[in-house]
Amino acid sequence: MEVRVPYGRGHKIVNIPENQLKEVLVSKAHDYKPLKTETELVKEALMNPINSPLLADLAKDKKNIVIISSDHTRPVPSHVTMPVLLEEIKRVNSKAEITILVATGAHRASTDAELRDKYGDEIVDSINIVMHDSKKDEMTHIGILPSGGSLLLNKVAIDADLLIAEGFIEPHFFAGFSGGRKSILPGIASYETVLANHCSEFIDSEYARTGILKNNPLHIDMLYAAEKSNLAFILNVVIDADKKVIKAFAGNREDAHYAGCDFVDELAGVENAKADIVITTNGGYPLDQNIYQSVKGMTAAEASVNDNGIIIMVSECSDGHGGEAFYNTFKEAESPKNIMEEILSKGRNETIPDQWESQVLARILMKHEVIMVTDTNENIVKGMHMHYAKDIDSAIKKAATLLESKEYQITVIPDGVSVIIR
Repeated sequence: MEVRVPYGRGHKIVNIPENQLKEVLVSKAHDYKPLKTETELVKEALMNPINSPLLADLAKDKKNIVIISSDHTRPVPSHVTMPVLLEEIKRVNSKAEITILVATGAHRASTDAELRDKYGDEIVDSINIVMHDSKKDEMTHIGILPSGGSLLLNKVAIDADLLIAEGFIEPHFFAGFSGGRKSILPGIASYETVLANHCSEFIDSEYARTGILKNNPLHIDMLYAAEKSNLAFILNVVIDADKKVIKAFAGNREDAHYAGCDFVDELAGVENAKADIVITTNGGYPLDQNIYQSVKGMTAAEASVNDNGIIIMVSECSDGHGGEAFYNTFKEAESPKNIMEEILSKGRNETIPDQWESQVLARILMKHEVIMVTDTNENIVKGMHMHYAKDIDSAIKKAATLLESKEYQITVIPDGVSVIIR
């Protein structure tokens, strides 16, 4: 049987004999057919905000409006959402100073080409766009997180007299779901605040898993940050495999987000189909730009693979490893177990850069061999205690060798970041 899986801006084909294919796990979002266009869905959400005044009413007479927007590593269709937001604000307040604050979190800044790809030339050329820099920007201290860390947020956002955010909602491997409060933390938080929130204790929590919000310690911190930032309104969308909007939610920062999470949970939930080999991806570009981000897709396979089974991660990784500290953590370590022991020994205020991603990858590698099908350098992959394969067929053969068995079944997850394994 042939299965298409996303890879960069294209696809790769997986060929698996029928008797070896256990299951193909796909979010129902990919088959969901909305009755309206993307723009109509966004406008409908703005006209029917959840537990909130209309955006137009909030924007009236405001002088300094800041729109927090996701960066180039997130597939938010800002070319659809941002024009609608700007049009609605300008309709009632043409004199307002509007700033788009790009929520990079701890990522690198977006390039001009990436911004134009995301928003279009007209917005880039006419609207003030500020790139958040978690290490260099001026921050405002506005409280102490429930975790005990200092809450420091970008001054551009805190100085706004109306703060809104756009984003998208999908399953998230330790925050439960993306979107909503994540625009604030980690989106526009200082690096110090991100480190406190992403501590080893929280990442190790049984509640810091895909699709879980209740009792999730990271989520609790994030809610507090969103409240203290005075985030007044959100527009969050849900997208399909083609990154097209299939539903939009707008309004109160918590209630609109929770409504979106419920919708995603219903579509993304798939029944587990444990197998000896699980093939997964990060859903293609932009989430498969590096190994760092690819850990997300691996967690879906982690939940679906048999004990001592093999994970095959299909991810282009045009940007390589995605983080020097992340890469060096593995390259310089004797084993994933040693990495985990070192990370778990650190207290909440001792978190180091990219520790959270290292912690999740180490957890996976302690239990499973991972084979990467990728365009990135083979030595980088091997340096991070994983196996390299030039294509999917070679990866399956290597997995069979590692299993030391000719009898095995394979589960395919074409988009590992879009599913919640039940």
